[in-house]
Amino acid sequence: MTTTNKSTTVQRRVHILEQLNKDGQVNVSALSKELNVTEVTIRNDLTRLEQKKMLIRARGGAIKIERVGTDFHLSDKNKHRYEQKSCIGKAAAALIEDGDTVIFDSGTTTSELTKQLDNKTITVITNALNVITQLAESENVTVIVPGGFLRKKSLSLVGGAAEDSLKNYFCDKLFLAVDGISADFGLSTPNVEEAHLNRVMISISQKVIVVTDSSKFNKRSLAFIANINEIDTIITDSGIPDEERIKLENAGIEVIITDPS
Repeated sequence: MTTTNKSTTVQRRVHILEQLNKDGQVNVSALSKELNVTEVTIRNDLTRLEQKKMLIRARGGAIKIERVGTDFHLSDKNKHRYEQKSCIGKAAAALIEDGDTVIFDSGTTTSELTKQLDNKTITVITNALNVITQLAESENVTVIVPGGFLRKKSLSLVGGAAEDSLKNYFCDKLFLAVDGISADFGLSTPNVEEAHLNRVMISISQKVIVVTDSSKFNKRSLAFIANINEIDTIITDSGIPDEERIKLENAGIEVIITDPS
């Protein structure tokens, strides 16, 4: 390979990474036209960059790689995108009807949902200590808490005891918060125990509703939870990438978008 070709290859791959950093994803066909090279060349670029752990290959292109396994404390998450989470919580609460049995997963978005119940008479199953505390004085809400051991960062109960306990129930709706979501790769979270418990929650729920702000899209964390075909509804804000929204809707998933007014 000549020096000129090497330079061209380096420049091309730098451009790809810059676009990934800006948009969160790239498309093979679009890059081929933009850089005036074949799609085979672009695919080779993406393969080499993936081998260096600089991106994640996806159908038709690639997505930006995130810090896999980062597990932030709940208090830190509470400070991030609060207004969006509050609106998502309000929209989620509107889907709950009197008499429902629902699961609230741990997370700051489900915590916002808990604040919006408006005296509905329901049964809540939750492994989230912050949610349990919020519901402790609600006369209309019956709270069921699975066993398990405490994850201090997320203030949640996880493990085999929690999973076995949940298998005794069947629920109308699950409200699931996630750390990563992609139409191609599905749902993910930094913690393996949380992922196992989330899969049990999905298996016992008639309807699965994901509540997540748009910053979680095109992100992939350490532990896989489920493919998108196991989701019924996603509630998020208007920052969701258009391509992701279209893919999700084409897969038959209801996408509800809400924003602070």
